[in-house]
Amino acid sequence: MTNQAFNFDALTPDFMWYALESIGIRAESGFLPLNSYENRVYQFTDEERQRYVVKFYRPERWSQQQIIEEHQFTLELIESDIPVAPPCQINGATLHQYQGYLFALFASVGGRQFEVDNIDQLEGVGRFLGRIHKVGSRQPFAHRPTIGLDEYLHQPRKILENSQFIPMHLENAFFNDLDLLIGQLEQHWDNSATPIRLHGDCHPGNILWRDGPMFVDLDDSRNGPAIQDLWMLLNGERQDKLMQLDVILEAYQEFCDFNSNQLKLIEPLRGLRMVHYMAWLAKRWQDPAFPIAFPWFDDPKYWESQVLAFKEQIAALEEAPLSLMPQW
Repeated sequence: MTNQAFNFDALTPDFMWYALESIGIRAESGFLPLNSYENRVYQFTDEERQRYVVKFYRPERWSQQQIIEEHQFTLELIESDIPVAPPCQINGATLHQYQGYLFALFASVGGRQFEVDNIDQLEGVGRFLGRIHKVGSRQPFAHRPTIGLDEYLHQPRKILENSQFIPMHLENAFFNDLDLLIGQLEQHWDNSATPIRLHGDCHPGNILWRDGPMFVDLDDSRNGPAIQDLWMLLNGERQDKLMQLDVILEAYQEFCDFNSNQLKLIEPLRGLRMVHYMAWLAKRWQDPAFPIAFPWFDDPKYWESQVLAFKEQIAALEEAPLSLMPQW
């Protein structure tokens, strides 16, 4: 079974009920699907009216060692009073197996959407990211990958080249501009920063707000530069981003030092994410959930827009990187 051919058809409600029963959990409600494409995630209520979330992992994406390493990092953050959604430990284990599927159970956590333009909330997120990185810098992941050009550029380039998605009339322009972007990203990439354990996918959708931030979904957690967990929180014009950076980093540095040299990685990381995202969709397209969720991916207009996006990202790489106020 390969990732390309794999689908989650076996995950019927009965199958999930028996999987949970195998670890002593009896679901009493139906399974409400939550927003997840890489894995399958459902909310349910057990016989004691406790709300849970169960995550069934996509086979062959992460090894058992890599998943357990993510769980251990999450539990380490909990021990440091950092608000993340931890896996439940049942009989001393956080990762379980049922008929070939790996799955984990989480307490259901609620909250409002994090408001990226709310300065108080941004400050709170910066403070806790500093605490997360303080813990993450104790030692790197041993089994999870480190952000780099091969995973985010070179492998995706091959996936796109071997796919049938790029319209024939765009192929030359698409790959010419993609290769120009890759060349620029290779020139601007700097891996001199000591990699630390990261959330890895710290965009606003993975932060809930209650009395403070709650960080969810560490599924993409890996080693990398600290700025990876910060740059996706920035939005708007350059002056907006500068102000947001100042707010985040002033709070962040209450708990963890930040090397301002990493600011030059913001646009390279954005470019890596752009290329990686296209290849991820192409790689997962045989999963029936993807054409339903991303119908525009198979539209020639999307690929035309990507050629323009490559040019815009090359221009962004040529601009001076964001810099902090003099006190930094």
